[in-house]
Amino acid sequence: MVQVGFVGMGVMGAPMAGHILNAGVPLRVYNRNRAKTEPLSDRGAVVMGSLEELGASCGLVFLCVGTTDNVRDCLDRLSVRAAPGTLFVDHSTISPRGAIEIHEALRANGFRFIDAPITGGSMGAQIGSLTVFCGGEARVIDEATPTMMHYSRRVERVGGPGAGQMMKMANQIAVAGALLGLCESMAFAKKAGLDLVQAHRLLSGGAAGSWAFENYGPKILARDWSPGFSIKNQRKDLVYAEEAAKALGQVIPGAELVDVLLAQLEDAGHGEWATAALYEALLNLEPE
Repeated sequence: MVQVGFVGMGVMGAPMAGHILNAGVPLRVYNRNRAKTEPLSDRGAVVMGSLEELGASCGLVFLCVGTTDNVRDCLDRLSVRAAPGTLFVDHSTISPRGAIEIHEALRANGFRFIDAPITGGSMGAQIGSLTVFCGGEARVIDEATPTMMHYSRRVERVGGPGAGQMMKMANQIAVAGALLGLCESMAFAKKAGLDLVQAHRLLSGGAAGSWAFENYGPKILARDWSPGFSIKNQRKDLVYAEEAAKALGQVIPGAELVDVLLAQLEDAGHGEWATAALYEALLNLEPE
């Protein structure tokens, strides 16, 4: 049996790694902040002291970290002592161009790579219902799919290197539009003096309903801006989407508007708030 490793014990990575353990798969884990590995260690995961150590001992390594640079840094260290043929699966959201470059660099050194960003939110990670967009060779993706299915309801190849990240960009553009629709609607209802609880119930049950209404609506009603998915991370993803769209010659005005509005909140020191706090920005936006 191939030894499995997992890097990144954040809001998404920790529950994903937990599902692998729940399936009875021996797991080795690493996180820069070692304290975040303790819940998994208590359940039987082996905590590694360094990325180099994890890379040397695992044939299949999953990552769920932050930016393109974070992924590059982790892989540089993981691959120092890794055996030829080691398969690295990156669940982070990074730039499509960066994913292609990582594919090429790892292949040149005898390793294999899948860009495999995820969607489904923190709740999807907790209940094991994520969707995974995979870019890479079909046979390599098939090899990693049984392990990915421990925390996913759907794992699909969407194309070659970088295609997984391109699909995630399309996803994030749609997410931004749905978030804008929800927050703009609720801000309007608030200014109109409507009962927000009633408005949310009625609108979410009709044509306006969406995943955003269902999952972010309650946060707006409670004005609970604890993440979930933070403004800082959403803006990181939207920057990658804007870069990819520019390279394609495609205009994404809705996503760009959401980025501008979220930037106002981040600049005010609220980058760790949930993205549903876009409601606050729209509620306070002055008409021209």
